[in-house]
Amino acid sequence: MNTPPRAKLFAIADIHLSLGTDKPMNIFKGWENHTERLEVGWNSVVSKSDTVVIAGDISWAMSFIQAKADFDFINNRLNGSKIIIKGNHDYWWNTSAKMDSFLMENSFDSIRILHNNAFLVSETAVCGSRGWINDNSQFTMHNAQLSHDVKILQREAGRLEASITDGIENGGKPIVFMHYPPIYAADENPYIIEVLKKYKIKRCYYGHIHSSGRSMAFTGERYGIKFALIAADSVNFTPVLIK
Repeated sequence: MNTPPRAKLFAIADIHLSLGTDKPMNIFKGWENHTERLEVGWNSVVSKSDTVVIAGDISWAMSFIQAKADFDFINNRLNGSKIIIKGNHDYWWNTSAKMDSFLMENSFDSIRILHNNAFLVSETAVCGSRGWINDNSQFTMHNAQLSHDVKILQREAGRLEASITDGIENGGKPIVFMHYPPIYAADENPYIIEVLKKYKIKRCYYGHIHSSGRSMAFTGERYGIKFALIAADSVNFTPVLIK
C-alpha cells in the first residue's frame, strides 16, 4: 500500500483533458478554456506536498499514446500528488500492471492508480471505485441489458469493498470517492449504498453529473453519509478541500 505525503487532501472529477486528441470541450457552455482555468484554479489552492483525488473522466484519449500529453500536463503542470479513479469516458484505462508501467516509463511519478486498493493521506484512507448507473427500475425489470448492469454493479461494489477494507487494514479512516453518483434524483445504487453503510462511511464524493443534471445531483446527508458533487464544472475547475 502506497502512502503519499502527509498534507492536505483535495478532490475534483471530470477534468476531461484532450491535449492528445481532438475532443474540444469548449463547445459545451461553461467549459471555455477549461484546461487553462483548471491549471490556475488547481495551483491556487494545491501545494506540492498536497494530494488530489481525480474521480474519473480524466482524459478523452483512447490509448496510452493519446493520453501521454494529458498525463504530462497532470504530472508536470498541476501541483501535488494525484490519485486517479476510472470514469466512464476513460477509454485509455487498462490493467493495473500496464498503467503502472505507462506511468513509470514516462516518469509520471506524481500519479497513482486507485483500483481495488487504498492510499493513506495522513490518517485518511482514500478509497473508491468507478461505480455504475443508478436506476431503481433495473432491479424490477428483467431483460439481458438490465441483468448485465446488475452484474457490473455487483462487481463495482466488490471493488469498492476491497478498497475500503484495504484502507481500514492499513490503519486509515476511509473517505470514499466515486465517478458515478450512488444517489441521483430519486434513484439509488443499492449495492454501493449497502457497502457504504456496512463500513459506516461518513463522506462520499462523486462526479459524472453536468449541465442541467446538476439540479438533480444529491448533495447532503442520507443514511448518515454526506454526499457531494465534485465535477470540475460544479466546483469552478478548482479542487475541493476534503481534509
